Amino acid sequence: MKSIYNTGYILILLFLLFNPLGLAAQLFTSQAKENEKEIKAEERNDSAYVASLLDSLENSRLSEANTRMELEQLKFQMLSADSVKREEQRARIDSLRKFTQGIPVVVEEDTLFEFYSKRGGYSPQQRALMAAEAIITLSKKFNLHPDSIYIDNSDNVSDIMYQNEVITSFTDQDALWAGLPQDSLAVQNMRLIVAELFKLKEEHSFWLMVRRIVMLILVIVGQYFLYRITKWLFRKLNRRIESLRDTKLHSIMIQNYELLDTGKQVKLIEFLALIGFYIVIAIQLVFTVPLIFYIFPPTKALAYTLLGYIWTPVKGILIGIVDYIPDLITIIIICIAIRYLIKLFKYLSNEVATERLKIPGFYPDWAHPTYNIIRFLLYAFMIAMIYPYLPGSDKGVFQGISVFVGLIISLGSSTVIGNVIAGWVITYMRPFRKGDRIKLNDTVGDIIEKTPLVTRIRTAKNEIVTMPNSFIMSSQSINYSRSAHEFGLILHAEVTIGYDVPWRLVHRMLIDAALRTNGVLHEPYPFVLETGLNDWYPVYQINAYTREAQRMAAIYSELFQNIQDRFNEEGVEIMSPTYIATRDGNASTVVTDPLK
Repeated sequence: MKSIYNTGYILILLFLLFNPLGLAAQLFTSQAKENEKEIKAEERNDSAYVASLLDSLENSRLSEANTRMELEQLKFQMLSADSVKREEQRARIDSLRKFTQGIPVVVEEDTLFEFYSKRGGYSPQQRALMAAEAIITLSKKFNLHPDSIYIDNSDNVSDIMYQNEVITSFTDQDALWAGLPQDSLAVQNMRLIVAELFKLKEEHSFWLMVRRIVMLILVIVGQYFLYRITKWLFRKLNRRIESLRDTKLHSIMIQNYELLDTGKQVKLIEFLALIGFYIVIAIQLVFTVPLIFYIFPPTKALAYTLLGYIWTPVKGILIGIVDYIPDLITIIIICIAIRYLIKLFKYLSNEVATERLKIPGFYPDWAHPTYNIIRFLLYAFMIAMIYPYLPGSDKGVFQGISVFVGLIISLGSSTVIGNVIAGWVITYMRPFRKGDRIKLNDTVGDIIEKTPLVTRIRTAKNEIVTMPNSFIMSSQSINYSRSAHEFGLILHAEVTIGYDVPWRLVHRMLIDAALRTNGVLHEPYPFVLETGLNDWYPVYQINAYTREAQRMAAIYSELFQNIQDRFNEEGVEIMSPTYIATRDGNASTVVTDPLK
């Protein structure tokens, strides 16, 4: 349009320059009319064009509105689907949170936060390790400014950054596991990282390192002086022990045996003191070595480990002792009760043994054996009662050892148990007592010892014969001492004298010989029995009473001597058991004076 107007103006100006005024006016008038027509025609064309443009614009507006509405509907559908999916994820994570442990990000033994989910192909373990390494690497920068850490947020990821380096990242999955919005989770953990970096920067500062080195030197020097002081005290203690040799120490005697003289006692005490010295040094090192490692952060974990090696068993022992106190009190009460019960039975046994307390049908010599049996049973009962309260009694190893020991005892001690039972039976049968003269099979001697297993006999030749109690139970025994004490033991001896000697004379001679014998009682009076009338001689048996069973051999010997003396006095020749003589057969063997 502007180009048409410009062309018309130029023609009019040319016309005015070269034409007179009338022509110019005419030309100007005609030209103006033509221009007006052209303008009207062009205006009509422009109006149609504008109308078409307006129609196109309106159609575009309607199409854009429809497209925008479709996009809004699609976005709403996507948001709805995402919300449903997020709610499902949140519910699933809430159910897993009770059983799933997060992977902690640990820096210098400080746990900052935890990862539960994967990201970009990295597992939670790898993410935690990478975050810890990034923080440690960043802390070693000399010009570190922890305040410069910032968060770079996007739709699904929040990156914690320092300058252009990514320290770690948090996703919407991490937010779901933490139960926080993604932005809040990133801000919270960024503060933790900043605080840890400030701490690490302070720990790795130059002056702090100098202070740690000074502390290390002080600890080493202190340990050295502690060692010197301990060694000095140990030497002083040794000198003190040596001085006790001639002052307060005396030989330790067991009856006539010198168990430890003063020299051995000094050596023993010095050995115990040396062990105490090493224990004190070990205790010092137990605290000094972990303290050295604790001074420097890289070795602080090792210090805790070393202390754990010592403190864990000590703590376990202390806790075990504290927990065991109720059971220990129960055991002490049981032991005290059994102890006083045993004392009661010991008192009663002493009373019965001394016959101050008499129980019908219960002999005084049963008192101490019965007390020993009751004491054994009470101790066995006590062990059975306290066994469940012993530490480790419920463990399989302890029970297995108990069963094994019981099996060994039951298999290997049948003879021993038999002897013990036989000893108890012999005690209550009362066939003999200690000091009695007995005859057991072919053994004659005095009882010198009775034990639960064996009985020892000393013969007249001072031979000690040991016999198991089970053997005694199956053997025949003769108790000379009891017979001598209760009735008077009858000692007897036999002689055979020919028929030519009057029997009354023989009786008188035998009785006289018995009465001359020391230890033979005059009341009851000795007597003679004729036990046989053999072909060649009668058999005479002298019987004499005695109460000295222990002197049987001596009494018999003296009796035989007196018999020989008495027969020699009467001129009676003892030629027994038989003899052979030559005679003419004219003389008779009949006694001429039967009353002699």
